[in-house]
Amino acid sequence: MEGEKDIPELTDTPVLCRLGPKRASRIRKLFNLSKEDDVRQYVVRKPLNKEGKKPRPKAPKIQHLVTPRVLQHKCWRIALKKQHTQENKEKAAEYAKLLAKRMKEAKEKCQEQIAKRRRLSSLRASTSKSESSQK
Repeated sequence: MEGEKDIPELTDTPVLCRLGPKRASRIRKLFNLSKEDDVRQYVVRKPLNKEGKKPRPKAPKIQHLVTPRVLQHKCWRIALKKQHTQENKEKAAEYAKLLAKRMKEAKEKCQEQIAKRRRLSSLRASTSKSESSQK
């Protein structure tokens, strides 16, 4: 039975987990917290001992932590997006107006050219008729 024995200095000494979870939802899951509880109190801290300085705990930066600042940024982004859509809508309406105006001008110009051609052709026809009647 080789597998049941402890290997000296490898499996006989218990080693604590070095790092705890960093993500807020995983910390909640580990400590069975609700969404209302403050996750920052439950972060797994490790003691940091440096020579010549007093020992202090070190904690990781919590990711996916919903704070008032995060909510403010989100609200600001949404407001900015709404503002951009409103501006784009106004610009599109202005462009459509300009395009309609230009199309109307082009149509009028085309109508004028057609009318001019008709007048010229009718003048030619009337002058040719008068010339033929004189001969």
